Amino acid sequence: MSRKGNCWDNAVAESFFKSLKTEWVYKHKYNYRSQVELSIFSWIETWYNKKRIHSTLGYKTINEIELEMYDQNVAA
Repeated sequence: MSRKGNCWDNAVAESFFKSLKTEWVYKHKYNYRSQVELSIFSWIETWYNKKRIHSTLGYKTINEIELEMYDQNVAA
């Protein structure tokens, strides 16, 4: 829930769900909730985290950022 007077609290989550809906959900038809869950999980794990570049992350994937953070922590 957003703090009073801070409209940016949910910006990241809203951006993610917009991408999810426009890039994936609206392009598929589902008959069962289990199909939706598996489909969304697959989209996140095979595309969103591993291949989709993000402008807010310097045009890197989420996995690349995580590896950089891990390497920095190991080196420290």
